[in-house]
Order: sequence, then structure tokens, then C-alpha cells
Amino acid sequence: MPTVPPGSKILVTGANGFVAVWLVRTLLERGYIVRGTVRSEDKVKFLKDLFRDYGAKFDLVIVGDMIADGAFDEAVKGVDAIEHVASPVHFSADDPQEIIEPAVKGTTEILKSVIKYGQDVKRVVITSSVAAIIRPVSSPIVLSERDWNEPAVKEVEEQGCSASAVIKYRASKVLAEKAAWNFYNQHSKSGISWDLVVINPPYVFGPIIHDVPNPSALGVSVGQWYETVVTGSQDPETTLGGSKGGIGWVDVRDLAEAHVRALQREEAAGERMIVSAGSFRYQLEWHDLVNSFDPSPIPSHPNLPKGNPGSSDKNYLYWCDSSKASRILGMLMGERIRYRSMEECARDTLADFEARKW
Repeated sequence: MPTVPPGSKILVTGANGFVAVWLVRTLLERGYIVRGTVRSEDKVKFLKDLFRDYGAKFDLVIVGDMIADGAFDEAVKGVDAIEHVASPVHFSADDPQEIIEPAVKGTTEILKSVIKYGQDVKRVVITSSVAAIIRPVSSPIVLSERDWNEPAVKEVEEQGCSASAVIKYRASKVLAEKAAWNFYNQHSKSGISWDLVVINPPYVFGPIIHDVPNPSALGVSVGQWYETVVTGSQDPETTLGGSKGGIGWVDVRDLAEAHVRALQREEAAGERMIVSAGSFRYQLEWHDLVNSFDPSPIPSHPNLPKGNPGSSDKNYLYWCDSSKASRILGMLMGERIRYRSMEECARDTLADFEARKW
């Protein structure tokens, strides 16, 4: 029997976000009932309109400050499982605690609420990141669930506000995920009725269905992809997708699928899983790929950036070992149930931008 079968009620935090809204859609399509959280009333109408066909199977609650004591107390009541997706993703923090505190406390507060009021909860799935795993290297490395980005935490401890914005963000992901595991391990000894699963995605790309008025409002991953692949306003050499790097990626729709399967697979209990479709470099995969499309999915941009064709190879600096997700969740390449290809992801994303007149 599935651990949390269709028909169950699932709480999805940050339901208006890029990943979360795809997760809400996927859950509803699979027959689940969904309660989403948003931070303010102005986020409600768009989501209600988007999922209006599901009627009472979709509802929203407002959690204005997810680090406040008891923030999720009401939200967790009567749900069978929780998908905790909400977490800050930005590179504008001066004081590291601006991003670390909401990441850590937002995670521990929802777990505290489960202890107090989540009597029906069977499983909590938390979205972490490969940012909690990756670490600086000078030669190629395979990243696995055994790895932790301890250097980021140490750098923030030593440098404080002087640490880079990216390092502050990565440290927040390490500390938030470790807080979740520590909380779970501490309370599992007292016989709690729920278990914990953590999903660690790398860069998340793909079309968007959440409320985004213009390209400048896109999130970090898709915003970087747009500025690098479509407008050329960002230099790929400044990212891990440059010619000296290479890092993992996954289509947002496949990440949503992985989250749903994490509810359904009994053997996912207590596991940390990297969900990645493979590695990429902007030049080799995305620039060369999108310029090969004929006809182009985005004809309003007839001169997509070409970069330096032929300058890159597949000797990526980072490889993500996603074999555990393949084994437990059935996320495979080349099968009917599979990760989407780069071509499918790129075509659909460009077509989405074209439809939005971006």
C-alpha cells in the first residue's frame, strides 16, 4: 500500500512558488486534496483561479510569518502529509542571519507544529537543495547524499557579512536541512507517527505556471536561464554552468513528480535523495541546443546568444549521483516514466516565454 495514497490531504507550503505550484498541480491531478500556504492575501486570487476546476479539493491558508512561534499550528491540522517547499532563495542578504534564520526556523517551526497538532500526519517531505551538498573542488567530483557543504557553514562563521551571497545561501540550506534531521532524529525516539524525507534538487528549470508579471520577477534558476540563454544579459562564465564548471539540473515538472512519489513509496522513509537529470554547461547543452531548433519555439528572439560554439566538453566539474532517487522513486532516464530531456525542457520553456511575449 502507498504510504500516503491519493485522496489524502496534503499541506504544501509556499504554494505560490515556482516549484510548489507545479507540485500543487501534480498532486491535484493525481487525486490528492491540497491545502496550500501563502504569505499574504494578494497571493490567493491567482491560485484560486488557476485551480478553480478542483473546487473544494484545493484551499489556501495564510501564514504571514513562517518563523513566528506556532506559525503553522492551524495549517497542519487535519492533513495527512506535508510538502515543505517554502524557503528563502535570494542572494541579497548582508547579515547571513537574514537568510539563515528564516530557512532554519521556517523548517523547525513546521515540525514543532506537527508534533503539537499534526496527529494525522504520516510523512513530511522537505525540499532542500544540492546547495547543501556541493563544495568547492578543483577536480571533477561525484556528489552524493553522503556529502554536506560544511565549507559554506565554516566560511559564514569565519567571515560573517563579508562572506559571498552565494555562500550565505548555501550555508542556509545546510543548516536548515541539518536542523530538520536533528529534530526528526530526536523526536523519533519518542515514537512519533510520521517519518521524514528530504529531496535535494540542483538547478531547477522549465516552464512556469505561477504568478510572474515580468522576467525580472523570475526566481534564481529560471531567471539565470532566461538571462543567459534568451537575452544574453548574464555571462555564463560567472556561474557553475560556465566552461570551467558544470552542475546538475532538473525540469520542475519532474521535481514535482519526485515529491509526489516521495509520499507514495514506503522505502523513501528517512531518506535524503538527490533528484537530478544530469549535468550541464550553458555552452554545450543550452546555447548550442536552443540555436539548433528549427523552427524556433521563440521566434520573437531570432538572434539567441550563441556563446562560443564548440568550446565546451562533457568533463563537468560536478556530477550528481541520483541513483538513490532512481531506485526508490523510479526517476529514470530513457523510460516511459523518466526525466524530461534537455530538448523538451528547453522547447517548453522557450514556448512559454514566447506566449508571455518575453
